Amino acid sequence: MDLSKVSDQITKVLVTEEQINEKVAELAAELDKKYADKDVLLVGVLKGAVMFMADLSRAMQIPVQMDWMAVSSYGSGTVSSGVVRILKDLDADVLGRHVVIVEDIIDSGLTLSWLVGNLEARGAASVEVVALLRKPAAAKVEVNVGLVGFDIPNEFVVGYGLDYAERYRTLKGVAVLSPAVYS
Repeated sequence: MDLSKVSDQITKVLVTEEQINEKVAELAAELDKKYADKDVLLVGVLKGAVMFMADLSRAMQIPVQMDWMAVSSYGSGTVSSGVVRILKDLDADVLGRHVVIVEDIIDSGLTLSWLVGNLEARGAASVEVVALLRKPAAAKVEVNVGLVGFDIPNEFVVGYGLDYAERYRTLKGVAVLSPAVYS
């Protein structure tokens, strides 16, 4: 869906569809170079990374496998509990493989930090994070991120997989959601 369809619900566009397409191609090329001739498993973090994972994997020129995880540290609240639960685990074994976690956005880094440690403990040859978006001002823990598409301000954003109440995921860009929508 075009951002123009929800212009009354957003305050500003941070990343356009064109910028995303260019960045995805750039990130895919970097991953191709880094992981040529390696056994790569892309692990998408549900649900937000679906759009990014689909576009990134199709832009890559090396053979990769894909799998998905869903993890949560929020329970029914809006503030992280600090306890991570696996809602959907991987079907693939990561032992000896090069795992690339594909994330839509890095916010506090708490859940992602736990996920990296979990996959390393399962015996992955390496674990790297590639994220489309990162909010440096929101970081609570240091997460070693291999590749980042865009650093953005610490504002509530939607689009390109990111949602509010399961809406806005299909927007073709990333925009700041108007506080009037969620307050």
